[in-house]
Amino acid sequence: MLADAMEKGVVFNVQKYSVHDGPGIRTIVFLKGCPLRCRWCSNPESQKPAPDIAWNDTLCIGCQSCVRACPEHALSLDSQGIHKNHDLCIGCASCVRACPADAMFLYGGESRVKDVIDDVEKDSLFYARSGGGLTLSGGEPLFQSKFALALLREAKEHHIHRAMESCAFCPEDTFLAAAELLNYLLVDVKCFDSEKHRYFTGQSNTLILSNIRAVRRAFPQLKLHLRTPVIPGVNDTEQDIAAIASFAKEVGANAYELLPYHKMGETKYRFLGKDYPMGDAALDETRFKSLQELAAKVLPSTP
Repeated sequence: MLADAMEKGVVFNVQKYSVHDGPGIRTIVFLKGCPLRCRWCSNPESQKPAPDIAWNDTLCIGCQSCVRACPEHALSLDSQGIHKNHDLCIGCASCVRACPADAMFLYGGESRVKDVIDDVEKDSLFYARSGGGLTLSGGEPLFQSKFALALLREAKEHHIHRAMESCAFCPEDTFLAAAELLNYLLVDVKCFDSEKHRYFTGQSNTLILSNIRAVRRAFPQLKLHLRTPVIPGVNDTEQDIAAIASFAKEVGANAYELLPYHKMGETKYRFLGKDYPMGDAALDETRFKSLQELAAKVLPSTP
């Protein structure tokens, strides 16, 4: 499949030796781009499909090399740090190349399918022993559908176990095409209430729920793992979790898992010159454990 091997896309991270995103030891390939704008997103650098220019204030030496290098005069530096005029920036990365301290850097870069698979195969011994393999993540991997499907086809050709983390917000035919190539599918179901989902993510959940049902009908043997990130003030009520757990049971999910809210992505918002949307929100541990117990009663296969 030479055409698949030469297909290009934008990858912003490759994480090796993961044990939380599918069975066994896995390599997670993170693709840029996402149709949702979840307020709690821990990967803000994943949202745009193109590479993002970021600035690490702790490394900056104040030399203004980046400011002088910008052909569009989109950058300025004062006592508060670097300021970027997003309307002027063309993403040429001249500032990144000019920075002597690596304080300016890129989230994401173009990769070929062949190069990604070659990197994934370096750990084939770990996959063979643990039942692991490749997991596509993002962002939403199917936002770059042509690239994601080419990666899955090439991985199948190389006999690599294939998993995908998805928000399931994409055309149904694209979702089913990916599912046909997968051994394991993980989908986040954030809110069962459509209007609440739209308010906190920018999109209704109608397509998401429909796609999950369609995948289960078309591929009843596919391992389906549904997850809900429990977000304070968003979906941390018994009503919210009971509704999603009941849906997981309805579609015959093999597992339903609650993920605790965290703020590990907060620093990346600062690097991108953005405010952290969730502020000081914190998840009550007692409430989270209670919700876990509730979910387990509805669907006993909860991890």
